[in-house]
Amino acid sequence: MTWVTKLRGAGKSPPRVGLKEIGWSWLGAFLGIAAVALIHFKLLAGTDLLLLIGSFGASAVLIYGAVKSPLAQPRNLLGGHVLSALIGVAGYQLLHPWPWLACAVAVATAIACMHLTKTLHPPGGATALIAVIGGDQIHALGYLYALIPAASGALVMLIVALLVNNLAKTRRYPEFWW
Repeated sequence: MTWVTKLRGAGKSPPRVGLKEIGWSWLGAFLGIAAVALIHFKLLAGTDLLLLIGSFGASAVLIYGAVKSPLAQPRNLLGGHVLSALIGVAGYQLLHPWPWLACAVAVATAIACMHLTKTLHPPGGATALIAVIGGDQIHALGYLYALIPAASGALVMLIVALLVNNLAKTRRYPEFWW
């Protein structure tokens, strides 16, 4: 099989999602992001801490919109963000004179470590990258970045996912914990 042949793909597009499923996904994402954003903008206002990072938007897609995906399960959500945050901070601290290299090392190493620990969560790659490119407020957190915002924000979203995803008769979350 040639490289060009591989580009054609081998599978079929998944079926269209019904309106009820879309509604539950919307509700979960709204409540999950609202909870994290409310804590971020109200409870942490005036502090040097933050709870809202861009990679949580991608996590919302998985844990509210693709609840059966192995990448959306609690182990992956929490482990992927925390591990990637630690790796991103280390990458920044070791390689910040070469930001292009720090970015590449952080994301690639986060992916490899998530694979090794069975915590693959695609938004974790963004969490690692944010640790490198996030600016002074993120950099000032150092390794605290792994706890707040990464772990605590993901935990808030997980609690909402456990509540909302199990309200619907057609949904069950999680598929597995560990």
